[in-house]
Amino acid sequence: MRTRLFSCLLLSLCLSGPAAAEQFLVTTSESPGFAGPEEVAEVLEKGILPTFDMLMELKTKKKIVVGGLPAGSRTLYLIIEAGSHDEIDRMLRDLPAWGVFSWKVVPLQSLEGRAEMERQVLKSLKSSN
Repeated sequence: MRTRLFSCLLLSLCLSGPAAAEQFLVTTSESPGFAGPEEVAEVLEKGILPTFDMLMELKTKKKIVVGGLPAGSRTLYLIIEAGSHDEIDRMLRDLPAWGVFSWKVVPLQSLEGRAEMERQVLKSLKSSN
């Protein structure tokens, strides 16, 4: 039974084909604290604000679907569209604050793709009874 279910999952993945762009959930850990106001000013001027400018530009170009920070937090949450893992890696590494944060990138499966996969599994299960 498990082998048949696994085969159905593989088949549905193959039938769905590659997407033009994948979506990724990108989160950061909070940035480190700073020694004093001078250091804060430098990091804001040279890292954080230019990063926000680049992120807003990516949002204008529709690369960032949605993004934001919880109120009072220094943690970013973004959904980014990219054609490959390499593309999202380059995109993040180009950000001035790339080295300030620890980044976590999670590929997302589309709702449509997952729904189709589940329909195929259900169809296969029903036809085997």
